[in-house]
Amino acid sequence: MTNKKQPGMLTFAKDLPNICSLIGLLSAVLGIYFAIKGNFPAAIIGVLWAVLFDWYDGIIARKLKGRTKIQGIFGAQLDSMIDIVSFGILPAIILLSYGNYSVWFIPGAFVIIATGTIRLSYFNVYGLIDSKTYKGLALDNNVLILAFVFLFEHFFKHSTFSIFIYVILMILSALNLSSIPTPKFGGKWIYVLVIYVITLTSVFGWILYNKA
Repeated sequence: MTNKKQPGMLTFAKDLPNICSLIGLLSAVLGIYFAIKGNFPAAIIGVLWAVLFDWYDGIIARKLKGRTKIQGIFGAQLDSMIDIVSFGILPAIILLSYGNYSVWFIPGAFVIIATGTIRLSYFNVYGLIDSKTYKGLALDNNVLILAFVFLFEHFFKHSTFSIFIYVILMILSALNLSSIPTPKFGGKWIYVLVIYVITLTSVFGWILYNKA
């Protein structure tokens, strides 16, 4: 009995849902870059688009005909790996950078990334409670809420706002690991997300323009 030849890794890069996932990863990497540079409006724009592409890769995968089972399995694993970058590492770096890389912000960054890895690992094993319900808060909600919170940054002193987002992110991390049932947004919610992302991108783009 002979084993089937394993496909090359890069053959999966041609799969349209995976291309969408990788564009989302690029958005996250740009967000990380701008967060490290201290350009938080640009970092928030990066994370917003990372969420949007994360939603669209699943939509494309479900609508695309002719995908093999192995393509679906690979796509799910790729999506999970990218999620830890977009919704774990990126918000952790935003927190660290906004806290001027103070040692006191390292535990918070660790909690955010550890929470992401635990939650994604759990989800990969158990999945949803049912077809429309997560156990705990989904990670992408964290950054959508964080983006909204950053709209009010100018109302606070930098030091005060750094503690504020620290507390918010710790509360969200606790909700990520909780057993509270939360809805899985899909269907027509994608249009709400598109409007949200475009609106906040416009707002933060305007902030960047006025800072230039």
